[in-house]
Amino acid sequence: MSRLYHDGHRQLQQRFDSVRLADRIEEVLLGDEISQEDREFIESRDMFFLATADAQGRPNCSYKGGDPGFVRAVDPRTLAFPSYDGNGMFVSAGNTLVNPNVGMLFVDFEDPQRLRLNGVASVDPADPLLPEFPGAQFIVRVTVREVFPNCSRYIHRYQLVERSKFVPRAGSEPPVPGWKRADWAKDVLPEK
Repeated sequence: MSRLYHDGHRQLQQRFDSVRLADRIEEVLLGDEISQEDREFIESRDMFFLATADAQGRPNCSYKGGDPGFVRAVDPRTLAFPSYDGNGMFVSAGNTLVNPNVGMLFVDFEDPQRLRLNGVASVDPADPLLPEFPGAQFIVRVTVREVFPNCSRYIHRYQLVERSKFVPRAGSEPPVPGWKRADWAKDVLPEK
């Protein structure tokens, strides 16, 4: 009995003769805790991709960015990250309120490496970590279900040119993005 694979996975694994390989990956690489190596990798990232689904199972994927360390391994079974001011739609966070299952993909584009983490998310506007993240509206915590490395051979090599000036940082106010000054948006922005 597999913790990771369902009938759909198995159909394709059988078709392409990868059942043995998939089973070995699950046996050797799949974990339910964040190792020290995983922690160092995750906390060194300045971005990740977050997959969520709504109550009907309709998927959504979003980019989440900040300074390195904006995602923290609180303990071997828990990640935490801030939700910063965005476009006010709250698609990802709203999805977690009705379907807390999430997938996270961390990628290093300069030294090709990636890590997947699947778990159960919760949103807390009063999380004790909130003061540690200037500009955060709330904290999202993810309890780990599975964590495993992912093949890096198709990762394109990129270099960081510049970190976003819009990332909230202690002691400075980020600039207002141009879209918030656009006619279609400026009269409906939140009070803050």
